[in-house]
Amino acid sequence: MTLRLYNTLTRQKEDFETVQSGKVAMYVCGPTVYDKAHVGHAMSALVFDIIRRYLEYRKYEVRHVMNYTDVDDKIINRANREGVDPIQLAEHYIDEFKLHLRDLNIKPATVYPRATQEITQIIKMIQELGESDYAYAVDGDVYFRVKNDADYGRLSGRKPEDMQAGARIGVDERKENPMDFALWKSAKPGEPSWDSPWGPGRPGWHIECSAMNLHHLGEQIDIHGGGNDLVFPHHENEIAQTESLTGKPFARYWVHNGMMTLHGEKMSKSLGNLVTIEDFLAKHEGDALRMMVLNSSYRNPLTFGEDVVAAAEKGLERLRTALRPAVSNGQPSPELQQQIETTRRGFEEAMDDDFNTAGALGYLFDLARVVNQTKDAGLDAVPGQAVLRELMDVFGLRPERLAAEGEQAAPFVDLLVEVRRELRAQKLWALSDMVRNRLTELGIVLEDTKDGAIWRWK
Repeated sequence: MTLRLYNTLTRQKEDFETVQSGKVAMYVCGPTVYDKAHVGHAMSALVFDIIRRYLEYRKYEVRHVMNYTDVDDKIINRANREGVDPIQLAEHYIDEFKLHLRDLNIKPATVYPRATQEITQIIKMIQELGESDYAYAVDGDVYFRVKNDADYGRLSGRKPEDMQAGARIGVDERKENPMDFALWKSAKPGEPSWDSPWGPGRPGWHIECSAMNLHHLGEQIDIHGGGNDLVFPHHENEIAQTESLTGKPFARYWVHNGMMTLHGEKMSKSLGNLVTIEDFLAKHEGDALRMMVLNSSYRNPLTFGEDVVAAAEKGLERLRTALRPAVSNGQPSPELQQQIETTRRGFEEAMDDDFNTAGALGYLFDLARVVNQTKDAGLDAVPGQAVLRELMDVFGLRPERLAAEGEQAAPFVDLLVEVRRELRAQKLWALSDMVRNRLTELGIVLEDTKDGAIWRWK
């Protein structure tokens, strides 16, 4: 089956064909780092991590770029309120976000460019837009001339006349047109600034992503991603800048994830309507959030709630239960082999249909059920477990809770379980119970079976 994905630009599903055969250039807009990241930011990062993992499963070589906006009005205003350097403030939240990405098992991007590290590329792009009559300077500021882009508005589907009417509120009278947007902002006292042909200043928001794309991925890319709140004006303006300069189609596929909502509203810092990633991870493991994303269509809104989290955790446990070892007589199971074939085929068909993770997840649950039945029958469940592990990894799901810590502690837990077995053999029940209780306190569940004790993380 051919991989098909929904393209915001054409508003339909399209066959996936890359600029270079076997390779994918994917750019995803990252956070503006002026405060703690919330689970809505995590949702976007998880969506594109899952997309990347599936493309790699399909044997594509993925070059993944995710930027950090580390100079911006919000960063400057926050830094001024706290009396700190804006660049240092941004650096603090970048370091924090990197730790969150690790805890959420998100694969590192190929490159993490930052606005402050791309100033040379940004200035060069603005100069070239000016030479082509797409940009003009006014008192140290530089604006993009929207009227010269005949296709402006096609990503969002907005009509220029409607956008112009809305843009007149609080418009800068120095602009030629209310819709013109800033490429370069002249420096104000106390703000970070860089020298430029137009005087000291800093880049506008939209130009940084276009410059980073050109620098790290080239003139044409395969996938440009981000939240659907970026369709207008950010991604609309990226198209205008980049295509006006290169004369080529910018991104083949524009892919946007839905928003995380809380109490019926989009989760956002400005509304104070959010749950930070830090707060979530203090109560739940990262894979629970990943399961929430997998259980939904990436293009739809995702409602956050403890009931949704609980359902995700329950689903995780169903998959992990099937991976627990069991005693087998080594006999193969025809039913399991048939389910393996059905699962792999169904998984791929669902994911090829615009990354239908919820549908693909259903096949994993079916496989887990048959694996459990096979174990209960005393037959060989290992082939099914191997496929289940493989496909869970495509989704970025870890087979055990806190896998990294578990791998380090496993030999010591095994030793304690063996000591407890000897204590029980010698009928030293009090000491045996003490070992069990201490393991329970550490988050380890012991299960006594007819073949001996087995353990797992809670």
